[in-house]
Amino acid sequence: MNTNNNEWIGDSSLGERFPAWTRGNAADVFPDPFSPLGKSMVLQMGMSPGLRDAYIDIGALSYDEFENPEHPDLFKMFGGYVYNPLTMTRVLGARMPGASPEMIDKAFFDDRDEVPPYEEQPWHVSDVHEARLGESMGWAMSATSLPELDADRALARSLREQRPDLTTLTDAALIARARSIIPLLQQTFENAMRVSSLASLGPGALDAVCEGLGDKSLSIRLLAGIEVDSAAPSHAMWELGRLAAASEATNAAFDAGPDEVLARLQATDAPEAREFLTRFDQFLFDHGARAQNEYDIYATSWEVKPRIALAAIDLMRRSDASQAPTNRNTAAVAERDRIIAEIREKVAGDAETAGLFEAALGSAQLFLSGRERAKTNVVMVINEMRVTLREFGRRLVERRFIDQIDQLFMVTNAELDRLRHDPESMTDVIRSRWKQFRSLYDYEPVFVVNGVVPALSDMRRRGGGAAAAQVEVGAVLTGAAGSGGVATGRARVILDAADPEGLEPGDILVAPQTDPSWVPLFVPAAGVVVNVGAMGSHAMIVSRELGVPCVASVADATEIIPDGATITVDGNAGTVTIDALP
Repeated sequence: MNTNNNEWIGDSSLGERFPAWTRGNAADVFPDPFSPLGKSMVLQMGMSPGLRDAYIDIGALSYDEFENPEHPDLFKMFGGYVYNPLTMTRVLGARMPGASPEMIDKAFFDDRDEVPPYEEQPWHVSDVHEARLGESMGWAMSATSLPELDADRALARSLREQRPDLTTLTDAALIARARSIIPLLQQTFENAMRVSSLASLGPGALDAVCEGLGDKSLSIRLLAGIEVDSAAPSHAMWELGRLAAASEATNAAFDAGPDEVLARLQATDAPEAREFLTRFDQFLFDHGARAQNEYDIYATSWEVKPRIALAAIDLMRRSDASQAPTNRNTAAVAERDRIIAEIREKVAGDAETAGLFEAALGSAQLFLSGRERAKTNVVMVINEMRVTLREFGRRLVERRFIDQIDQLFMVTNAELDRLRHDPESMTDVIRSRWKQFRSLYDYEPVFVVNGVVPALSDMRRRGGGAAAAQVEVGAVLTGAAGSGGVATGRARVILDAADPEGLEPGDILVAPQTDPSWVPLFVPAAGVVVNVGAMGSHAMIVSRELGVPCVASVADATEIIPDGATITVDGNAGTVTIDALP
């Protein structure tokens, strides 16, 4: 066990080949501290090999160019927080024909002053890899389907459908089942990273075409209304909200608060209450894998903690029918189709530009949709590991070896067998780690690690930085244009998607990050502002599908924008204007 309070057991060491690591994009999909069991089983054994294989497959790197390729560590952890490989991803940009490391930064990572400039090394230049990447780019700009993602979706669904009764399995069988899923995680994540690495090509080409036509902002509206799997739960929740709103018994249950809904509905014989319960059970079966920080098996998914989903459904129940996601989606699609027709007319006499536009549009729609499908596949696979291990944890609580199920995730994969056979020897270790793990949430990780591993003491306490900044009426905050449209409303700063207290229909949601578990809160909101998120972030992709104006990468927005202020979100320009202070 690590006894140094200035270090965390899961923290990584730095290699020499890839010295720079960033929270850019990582803060979107890895927002919270990552558990030791999640680090060892998910990041090290599943995702890192999957990313390695994806980069090899598209031609970005060769096997021997990775440090310790047999056991790659491509998602570093510092202070308990996960970092993306900035240097390695920039090598992709250096070798990609027509691209650059700076273009890769813009596509995948937040634009922050502390990001170090790219430093080229002799080995970064490779004609062989440039040629292979050129072939991959050609495929990405011409593909019409992604059948491997459909196969992965069928695989993930079959895992859920064929899940055994976990309560009947032995401890050994539970651990074996969780470990047996790791190769499937590696496979689905490889496909996710292959698609994600090439997903910026189409939008980048659309940017170029629109800029050539004199209005680069058109490219944002061209990406509206793309059907994505990550938005499917929001549509299902809306229907559940409408069902609840139409029933006196169900309304009464929700009025008691999301913690009381299920118990109150189960206690009544009202037919509409029974219908809601039946449909909510199906919702959890279909979408229950979603969670905040959902790549970590420690995270409590909607299946594990239904209250999170019920809180979002409650918001939709109280929303006006005009706020149905299909309404805004229909309007966004109509605007998109109008712009497509307008551009086609403008470039009709230029065969080269017309061809580029059609290829870029097709690629953007296919790969952005594919990126969300791939992540959903991965999340579903991880959830099967999660619920299996939680059953083992439940038994340890029952036997009084740990205090709560969550503490199971304080061990590593290598320690699971010892925990099974000699749990008493691990009890104090787990409690000590648990205490330190919970303290990590109080700190803001440094944004970039470059050559020097930060200690826990290098992180500032949350709320200790930008909160001191004063904004005035008329101030304009700049971020990244995420989803087209303009909305004015009351700012509601929400730090936890599981507890959206205070958010009302028509408010502007101001959030630290928005992985897909936050998406249902988009539906009743008039607009969305996010601290982090680059061009291809989940917040941008899903807000476009739902037709919600969104500005991402507004640094420290949750600390700078006062809760209750009146603000205007311009998703076309990427700005947030302070109209009135609370």
